[in-house]
Amino acid sequence: MTPNHAPLVQHHAANATGRDFIVGDLHGCVEALRYLLREVEFDTARDRLFSVGDLIDRADCASCEAALALLEKPWFHAVLGNHEDSLCAVAEGRLPRYRWYGIGGGWAQHLSADALVQYGQRLRRLPLARVVGEGAQRFNLLHAEFLGSDADLDRAHFDADTRERMLWGRDIVLGTAEAPPREALSLTYVGHTPVREIRMIGSHFYLDTGAFITEGCLTIVEALTTRRWSVSMTDARAHGAAAIALP
Repeated sequence: MTPNHAPLVQHHAANATGRDFIVGDLHGCVEALRYLLREVEFDTARDRLFSVGDLIDRADCASCEAALALLEKPWFHAVLGNHEDSLCAVAEGRLPRYRWYGIGGGWAQHLSADALVQYGQRLRRLPLARVVGEGAQRFNLLHAEFLGSDADLDRAHFDADTRERMLWGRDIVLGTAEAPPREALSLTYVGHTPVREIRMIGSHFYLDTGAFITEGCLTIVEALTTRRWSVSMTDARAHGAAAIALP
């Protein structure tokens, strides 16, 4: 069994005093995130930022470690992505480092085994999914895709195939599986598969717009609204993102 030291699904009450935002796959693009948080006038006392995972990989070491540092922010709430899961597998001795390097983990080749274990222990506390609110105001977050219902998600009894799909699945976005309808599964924000523009497929809201790709961008959306903001790393840097402090 894959080690997991946290609840597989974590529930959050609706945000009664501020706004909730969701950010796509970060892959170390913290400068773009800084720019977007300034654009939305993020208020750490009232607002929350949820992440669909993949904070790391496909960037340099400093950028990936800066992304991992977000996990200590009280306003930041991530789910486990396949790239985090791969780091954990390396730290736990279940995956050779070179296999992880092949999908973007090369930033960590100079990290000691002890440092990698420490990151793995922190990442193992991330849930596979988060559920926010109830009823008509409910929304879910997970990394890749889910073919079940809200009730299935809340039950949090995932077999190995379901867990693999939640971290790696692309059948819905590729058209080889149908997304559950909104009547069965509440609005579910996902990443994993880069899309040129954010898109809805059934209950699934895809918002990984390829932040690490030269022609891509990082996207933030305000939950349960049509408001969205995007910026490329090139444009964020051109607008002084390196000098913008995180909230």
